Amino acid sequence: MPRLNHGRGLAALALFVCFGAPVTSLTALHAQTSPTSQLPLAAFLGRGGSPAAPSADAPNALPAGVSPADLTPVDVADALVYHKRYQAAIATYGSVEQKTASVWNKMGIAYQLMDNLKAAERCYKESIRLHESNAAAFNNLGTVYQSELDIRQAEKMFRKAVRIDPNFALGYKNLATTLLDEHKYEEGRAADERALILDPTDSDAGNHPAVGDAASARDRGAANYFMAVDCVRAGQTACALDHLRLALNEGYASPRKVAEDSNFSVLAGEPAFQSLLAEQK
Repeated sequence: MPRLNHGRGLAALALFVCFGAPVTSLTALHAQTSPTSQLPLAAFLGRGGSPAAPSADAPNALPAGVSPADLTPVDVADALVYHKRYQAAIATYGSVEQKTASVWNKMGIAYQLMDNLKAAERCYKESIRLHESNAAAFNNLGTVYQSELDIRQAEKMFRKAVRIDPNFALGYKNLATTLLDEHKYEEGRAADERALILDPTDSDAGNHPAVGDAASARDRGAANYFMAVDCVRAGQTACALDHLRLALNEGYASPRKVAEDSNFSVLAGEPAFQSLLAEQK
């Protein structure tokens, strides 16, 4: 299931969904939301498995100076999503009389977390109908199509998201994932590089777009090789080494090719880089 995300902030296992309209990137809200609602869904789902979340009946922690009386139905629904009480969250979002584009987008996420893709798609489309420049909703709709293996439609939605918001790192990351799934390696590499520039903090190998399981080892190797180059350019040595190891293990590149590639010349003095090449010989 696509990886979800809040406002500014699941992937054919490397995708993200936005909880609100993006302000700058892989995650940000144009609209005002409660502090609780600004938790990224990575905190809800975790990047490598289930998060350490409060039990379903645990009270939601409120910021200092905020009382339950200050909470709107949307705040309550956001907290219910955090506690994985998705059906209750959907009912609470549904109780809002004047549903904004943001509310429909959030309700779509709750449905998607329950793996109800058709209902999620309906909500995202309603969000877009109310706000045609809703990059977050286009991104999230793209993750629905990606989950349904409609890769062309997914790519179309992600392209719309980054066209609306050229600084939307999450949109570029999801677009990169889709392009790599389509074997469009150069375009995918460019999109991933753009995502890294916009959000250098999201650079570990586990968060990078991954070629689908059906891809050949060479396809995966090519994708990882290109990702390694992007990581070097972003100054992320550990990320580059992780991707290089995968590319080498998948037979895409030889240690000699890597050593002679000028893209990796800045790593030549790194003991970990030399060790990686030595262990592959």
